[in-house]
Amino acid sequence: MLHDKKSSPLALLELIDNIQRLGLGHIFEEDIQQVLGILKENNIAETKNDLHATALRFRLLRQQGFSVSQDVFKVFKDHQGNFIEQLSQDVNGILSLYEASYLGTEGEDILNDAKVFARHHLKDIKAKIDPNLTKLVNHSLALPLNLQINRLEARWYIDAYSRTQNLNYNLLELAKLEYNMVQAAHQKDVIKMSRWWKNLGVLKTLPFARNRLVECFIWAVGAAYEPQHSYCREVITKLACLITIIDDVYDVYSTLEEAQLFTDAVERWDVNAVEQLPDYMKLCFFALYNTINEFAYDTLKENGLNIISCLKQTWVRHCKAYLLEAKWFHSGYKPNLKEYLDNASVSVGLTLILTNANFAMHPTLTSDTLLYIKSCPDLFRLVSMIARLTDDMATSTAELERGDNIKSIQCYMNDKGVTEEVAREYIRDLTDETWKKLNAEMWVEYPVSKEFIKVCVHMARAAEAIYQYGDGHGDPSNVSKSRVLYLLVDAIPLM
Repeated sequence: MLHDKKSSPLALLELIDNIQRLGLGHIFEEDIQQVLGILKENNIAETKNDLHATALRFRLLRQQGFSVSQDVFKVFKDHQGNFIEQLSQDVNGILSLYEASYLGTEGEDILNDAKVFARHHLKDIKAKIDPNLTKLVNHSLALPLNLQINRLEARWYIDAYSRTQNLNYNLLELAKLEYNMVQAAHQKDVIKMSRWWKNLGVLKTLPFARNRLVECFIWAVGAAYEPQHSYCREVITKLACLITIIDDVYDVYSTLEEAQLFTDAVERWDVNAVEQLPDYMKLCFFALYNTINEFAYDTLKENGLNIISCLKQTWVRHCKAYLLEAKWFHSGYKPNLKEYLDNASVSVGLTLILTNANFAMHPTLTSDTLLYIKSCPDLFRLVSMIARLTDDMATSTAELERGDNIKSIQCYMNDKGVTEEVAREYIRDLTDETWKKLNAEMWVEYPVSKEFIKVCVHMARAAEAIYQYGDGHGDPSNVSKSRVLYLLVDAIPLM
């Protein structure tokens, strides 16, 4: 399909887009890379004045890690520097432009303008177009492709693609088969994780803690869905479960003195330290201690690299961030936004998870990789910031009603003396700016694999999707539960 010499450049771009949205991108990865490389190098005149073709080419190239300038969109602007209004009649073009705008980086004003222009016209025109196209527009406005979990997009797009004209039936059936096969692999993972979670036994000792095994596994699927990454999903799920439990210990149950004792025990990383802990914390500490030591042992056995000091360091930072939040709560202190985000980007837990995921993914590890991970890189910080801000946008009101610490929205309200609506708009803009920085990270050379960098970006996407309709982790809604059914339970019927 991809190497059909009779296909036009636009036909190839649309085929690649369909392959990726149907969830088949990982199967055709090398072919897609090769074809896009050719399309980038060739100066294709027929696509230059076609908004849909230009925007689609731009998005696909940037998604694949190719460098392509925003200047390709200058031809669609008038002498005043505004996008030409007549473009609003080209719905496919406007939709492609909107999706492309989310691949922007800092300082790319053309893409900023494109996002505002496209969003305005999509909202205005969606009631006047074909119902199937309206569904595509609504889906994109709700959560653009660059912010979506791959498996959720694949499940939705398989249904949408089946209703399009001129569809490729072989491609559709392959997508259904692949989706069901990957789902079956994920079901095996869940069964394994359920046994581990039950044997861990922490919920019996900590009845106040949230049982969020499935939600934690959804994070893992969002980050690394491919069948070959089963071990990575296992590690992410275990870490997310432990983070959720320990978060509840600090937030819900412990006194400030007990929180300090637990933090000290983690910093000592010594089984003898449990003697000073209250009984309910002892099992919690051992669950953490044994799980992390086992992972470090597996890594040493497979790669010959001792990572225990690195893992311990990340947990110490994490627990100290929890402790600081506990101190703020007990003292009534209200941090400013910078103070809050500096700490909350650690306590959200994704730096910790990504540290472990990196070790779980790499077949070979080097001392340079270890040094990079220990440095708390910008890549981790940006993913953590997106997760923290999306979490706050979805959960801050409910958590405040429960008596929790103030979140980023309230910090900004206090700092600037503005309304909640204004503060929410600021946090949305801050999230957008953070995404621009993260998009740029895809082009930076790091001592970690490109595959792992994708996992980091996927984790940020997971946060966007999980918190899209509220607290999809801590208090799942009906929408979140239906997504679990799509991802893990309901197979797609075949023809």
